[in-house]
Amino acid sequence: MSDKTMSVEEFASTIESGMTVGIGGWGSRRKPMALVRALLRTDVTDLTVVSLGGPDVGLLCAAGKVRKVAYGFVSLDSIPLDPHFRAARESGTVEIAEYDEGMFVAGLKAAAQRLSFLPTRAGLASDVLTMNPELRTVTSPYADGEEYVAMPALRMDVALIHLNRADAAGNGQYLGPDPYFDDLYSMAADRCYLSCEEVVPTERLREAPFQSLLVRRMYVNGVIETPRGAHFTSCVPDYDRDEAFQREYAAAAKDAESWSRFEEAYLRGDESRYQAAVADFASTGTRSA
Repeated sequence: MSDKTMSVEEFASTIESGMTVGIGGWGSRRKPMALVRALLRTDVTDLTVVSLGGPDVGLLCAAGKVRKVAYGFVSLDSIPLDPHFRAARESGTVEIAEYDEGMFVAGLKAAAQRLSFLPTRAGLASDVLTMNPELRTVTSPYADGEEYVAMPALRMDVALIHLNRADAAGNGQYLGPDPYFDDLYSMAADRCYLSCEEVVPTERLREAPFQSLLVRRMYVNGVIETPRGAHFTSCVPDYDRDEAFQREYAAAAKDAESWSRFEEAYLRGDESRYQAAVADFASTGTRSA
């Protein structure tokens, strides 16, 4: 099996402006945050982001990297709305395609199966169709003649996901309570980059139940070992969401001056500097100088 391991910087160099980027995880849970932070350090812009979003979407919007967001929600879980996405949504600085969660998953499944759409009952008789006038309905070709929403495939140039463990070939394993559709992201994109807490020999993947082997190597183009790479979102059982730091993030979004200080403390350097600054925050409760 080929070795697909790469650095965060090597990953970031493959992303181009104008791409459609899918980001796995769910809200503020198991997001590939080290990969998102790497994108913040690049010159890429004009991205279309596909996500059941959290701070991944918020950070990219705050940095002016996003043209459009296709989403089911953008939440920090314990904080209902990501403040940066809310500001972008209210000001109209990003285009949006807002779907019912069931519709969103149908779009992922359609893309994963290389179909142009999938029929779904989700969204029928709702304002989702009013808000997205480009959506169409289809009638069943069978005797029942039932009407469905024709949910378009959410195809992506690149998918970014974070798992607990992977081998060098790209077989990925989650050890927490939920897969968060990361397998669909990997199949729905032309390329997939998998960050993980630890790269392990393939035989170690057999230590957990078979169903935890979520992502197959055939769908993965790069594997990036990033310990605590989902911070400040959770990556159970390795670590829970950093609620104190998440509150710091949300509070910093209240005005431009506060956000500039947050960026300087946590987002101006590389991933090692970020992790060091976070460790300092955890021990002192204040930002690094």
